[in-house]
Amino acid sequence: MTDLLYSDTEEALRDSVRNLFADRCPPEALARAYEPEPQDFSALWRTLAIELGVAGLLVPESLGGAGASAREAAVVMEEIGRAVAPVPFLSSAVLATVALLRAGDTATVSALAQGELTAALAVPAATAPNDPIGLVASGADGLSGAVTSVPGATEADVLVVPAAGPDGPELHTVARTAAGVEVSPVLALDMTRPLATVTFSGADSSRIGPAEGPVAEALRTGAALLASEQLGIAQWCFETTLAYVKQRKQFGRAIGSYQVIKHRLADLWFEVGAATAAARYAADTCARADEDAAIAAALAQAYCSGVAVHAAEECVQLHGGIGMTWEYPAHLYLKRAKSDQLIFGTAYRHRARLAELVDLPPT
Repeated sequence: MTDLLYSDTEEALRDSVRNLFADRCPPEALARAYEPEPQDFSALWRTLAIELGVAGLLVPESLGGAGASAREAAVVMEEIGRAVAPVPFLSSAVLATVALLRAGDTATVSALAQGELTAALAVPAATAPNDPIGLVASGADGLSGAVTSVPGATEADVLVVPAAGPDGPELHTVARTAAGVEVSPVLALDMTRPLATVTFSGADSSRIGPAEGPVAEALRTGAALLASEQLGIAQWCFETTLAYVKQRKQFGRAIGSYQVIKHRLADLWFEVGAATAAARYAADTCARADEDAAIAAALAQAYCSGVAVHAAEECVQLHGGIGMTWEYPAHLYLKRAKSDQLIFGTAYRHRARLAELVDLPPT
């Protein structure tokens, strides 16, 4: 029987991550990500990756990791969503790590698990798990080509690059600072998760192996776990809004006592509860490599992305004027929710994929 309840280990991990973010990641620090000068959040990531050890959650103990599973990684993603934390956990500890594990690059994976390196998978952020992979060229002169909207590239030490080889798609690794590699930050809606265009001009790289299987597995895992971040966003927005409407008064009574507000929050409570089940099931099936893992990931992405956006919109609107100010953090959650709606493909694309997976005939 599937158990979607959180274990004691998962709750202990949650407490550690939440306490770290509460201490080191306040909203006023996050707002600085939108200032003209680039902000450095690397110290927060090092603490999370090395001292708490979350960089190696998906890595076997034999390679220096924690030997945990997608369930534990999902708990971290929830807390990242609740704090809108500017850390490259998804890009490095999930996407790049899973791709390299599947490809068999144990040396780089071990360094990632121990926090010695940070990596990024060089595919556009909007690439869905079943999408064809855009490839840069791999030749005698090195890698050539460009990849747009790569999450985590500006923070990475190593880029994991799908490239076109003589026998098909290959997976390569290349240092971000290598000659012939240019990482150009792009203006993103959510500046707490930076995107960049990566351009290769004859960059030397190391070939790891075939790319299709590793990249597909990395994207499936990322899509499954992103639902937990969306859940964390929705939970924070709902809980914060509920607390606010209980104490904010108009015409001598709390605005939460008005029926229209009750109905809106009741609807949102139901949506967050359903999103919890969908996100937890996606993480659990991913952890067990269940045959329903692809279905669960598509279902979670199709549903949770919309719930996160709805919760963030309600948070802004029901806070009234204060919800639209720069000082109040609601806008940070709305930006993360909207950007998460596009990562790994839109909800429409996941619904279409879900229909294919369950053999639902087109209308």
